Amino acid sequence: MQILEHIHINVASLAATAEFLQLAVPAYSRRGGGTSSSYGDWLHIGSESNYIALTEVKGAEPMANLRHIGLQVDSVDALISRLHAAGIEPSDSSALDEHPHRRRVYYVDGNGLDWEFVEYLSDQPSLRNDYSH
Repeated sequence: MQILEHIHINVASLAATAEFLQLAVPAYSRRGGGTSSSYGDWLHIGSESNYIALTEVKGAEPMANLRHIGLQVDSVDALISRLHAAGIEPSDSSALDEHPHRRRVYYVDGNGLDWEFVEYLSDQPSLRNDYSH
């Protein structure tokens, strides 16, 4: 089995993306972090099997060719409620209920990174991966 193990992103503020991710995905926690003499402050946030590596680079801009980063969540409604309580609103909820087997909502974090959160409504791969809708 192959699974994405991590992605590494330069951000202007470690705290902005880390706080957003911990609100959005409570199962994610800080796996490690510190300061490297080679590249500065860094943080790994995620689960036991995968994570998002962040390096703080002053003035870093969101990557020009990155559309969004997608994460699966158990409940889009719970995610929306958690983020709303923290004063964070979706950047786009137009796809929320457009598909019978998945729900999607989009947010932009404090560093300008676009995040897509997906809740699957079926355990059947053929329905989850149906792109005809």
